Amino acid sequence: MHLNERSLIGQEVAGYYIEDVIGKGGMAVVYLALDPRLSRRVALKILNPALSVDERFRQRFILESRTVASIEHPNIIPIYEANSDDDGVLFIAMRYVDGSDLRRYFYDHGPLPLAQVNQIFAQVAAALDTAHAHDLIHRDVKPANILLARDHVYLTDFGITKHRTSISGLTQTDQFIGTPKYMAPEQINKEHIDGRCDQYALACVVYEALTGRLPFQRDNDIALLWAHLAEAPTPITVLRPDLPLEVDGVMMRALAKSPEQRFASCGEFVATLRDAISGPVDTRSPTLPPTTGGFAVPPGFAGMTGPGYAVGYPTATHPSTPASRKSGKMPLILAGVIAALAAVVLVVLVVLGNGSDGGWTRYAGSGAAPLAFDHPSAWTAKTHGDLFALASPKEAEFEALFVAGVGADWSQVDPIIQSDPEEATGLYVQLAETVDAQGTAAQLKASLDGMLPGTVDIAKEPILDSVGITPARRFEGTISDSQRGGRLSFTGYVVPRTGKPLLVLYFCASNGCGGQALQRMIGSAKMN
Repeated sequence: MHLNERSLIGQEVAGYYIEDVIGKGGMAVVYLALDPRLSRRVALKILNPALSVDERFRQRFILESRTVASIEHPNIIPIYEANSDDDGVLFIAMRYVDGSDLRRYFYDHGPLPLAQVNQIFAQVAAALDTAHAHDLIHRDVKPANILLARDHVYLTDFGITKHRTSISGLTQTDQFIGTPKYMAPEQINKEHIDGRCDQYALACVVYEALTGRLPFQRDNDIALLWAHLAEAPTPITVLRPDLPLEVDGVMMRALAKSPEQRFASCGEFVATLRDAISGPVDTRSPTLPPTTGGFAVPPGFAGMTGPGYAVGYPTATHPSTPASRKSGKMPLILAGVIAALAAVVLVVLVVLGNGSDGGWTRYAGSGAAPLAFDHPSAWTAKTHGDLFALASPKEAEFEALFVAGVGADWSQVDPIIQSDPEEATGLYVQLAETVDAQGTAAQLKASLDGMLPGTVDIAKEPILDSVGITPARRFEGTISDSQRGGRLSFTGYVVPRTGKPLLVLYFCASNGCGGQALQRMIGSAKMN
């Protein structure tokens, strides 16, 4: 059978009649299908036919899918059948859920309402702990695999799991290793894994639910994998200063590089987080608020519509990973170093609360630029009338450039870009009435060409991110001087707000702007 996703609509596959496509990924396509034998609709996940070539994978897939089907738990999506059709193509039939997933919620709304964090993740943790008790590891816990339907949270995509006693790769090519954004260090290093690998991934999802951003955000998968292996995430309270400091300790433990330093179970992690946020409460029967339109609607979910989602599916690319460490030793060393660094960070943050730490200071915001943010003390921050705010080591030159707008004279800036590129950087903030907060790359370019000093190019479509804890859309591009050839790269954010959207541009002379300075300034930002 050739897996052309829409060509199967109206066809019969393994006794199921295909009605529509409801999801797809690199590994599989998910269809809404009718099971005429029981007159019910199912979510039919058909794996890429190329996977059936690996006999070892075929056998494990069917065996472990049937094992999941035998587990009865209210938060694990029920599997009705797992097999191969007459052509040998693997499929799973499971309950069709007319609802949505956390990926869609994050995209539409940003962070979860705080009151719902425990109510949702307690159910996810219960599903994972049950699977772990049956010696099954999910390996791909992520927002797309957490469904919200009626008064239940479902954890999906147990069809491609890994038994606790299995070796690391499901296939000889190691094709299925999870999703890099949520992947535990031991999973990256192909070391022995157990349920604590799922706990790490769950902690990444919780971090995203609380802050609107991932623990690690990098420009490519190799850098992202290395961050999971060796770097410490920004403490949650830097991004959410309204949360108690105890939350940092809970998250650091669940995100520890060494599995031995994490919680004994996912349930213990979520319960400890709950207590850190609001103190011990009775959650023996976690429920979501009353339902609307067939699925649970916590505050902020109202108006979310779309097709039913039944399963998530991996979307990971598969880059080369950093060189393997010796199992057990390096993770402990890294964890110790990171714990020490975290302690230093907390001390620094206390100092920062008083205004300056000697290396950084704070811009308080203004009517023209209603955004407070940290910036290096060596930079000068200035509000230009009622137009914009700018922080830069070369504030005077860049203020003159940005205030001139279209057709600006770059003669004072081009020499800095050429001879002193480290100084050709800064943060620009402006209320931008003409910018569409939901606009495409082409629409953004059209708006910014009329505002910024030069020719604007947007590299790719904007993606969901946040400025501080406020949801935003991030995009990347360049501003070019058509006369002298100078060019600045930028990472930009559009923050939707009542009235005029807020435009935030971090610019630099290199090809692509990122690094710790950007993370510090954007992570510390707070809307006024």
